[in-house]
Amino acid sequence: MHVLRWLLVYVVGVSVAEERKKSADDAGRELRQMFLTMPAEAAGIQCSPEFPHVWALAMDWPIGEEIATIAAIADGSASLYTTGSFGIIGGVGHENVRTAAKQLVKKAESYRDASAATGDLSYPALDSVRFYFRTFDGVRVIDAPLRSVTDERGPYSDLFDLAQVVITELRKAGEQK
Repeated sequence: MHVLRWLLVYVVGVSVAEERKKSADDAGRELRQMFLTMPAEAAGIQCSPEFPHVWALAMDWPIGEEIATIAAIADGSASLYTTGSFGIIGGVGHENVRTAAKQLVKKAESYRDASAATGDLSYPALDSVRFYFRTFDGVRVIDAPLRSVTDERGPYSDLFDLAQVVITELRKAGEQK
């Protein structure tokens, strides 16, 4: 009887620990999905001369077996979601984050015509980077080889580099807390 009780406690404990890990891992995926599907109005964003078409950008970037999603909105909000349990949400309270996020979304505007309308919000292959453009007309996407965006001469490397600036500023803001 004692062994059965110990086994039951062990199984329940492992199940709870696995459920917590699953919940933490799912949080980034759920936040990403929400970002990719929420309307501009829900984010408090309206079409403007500064942001005529693209109001937000998400970049899915594979890092090993995980995917990091850098999300930026025209109001300066920025977040980092992962398929693991790490993430940074918000960032809008820091001027450097707001500036970096706005620059990324402005640069995304110049690539809108190179992107294609999509309903597929899946993660990219582990050798690709995917840019999701949140426009006032829907979601658009560019899928690029990872090698090309990390090469300073690649066609979307400047967009990738600006997303890296957002990550850096989010990290710095987190260190200040």
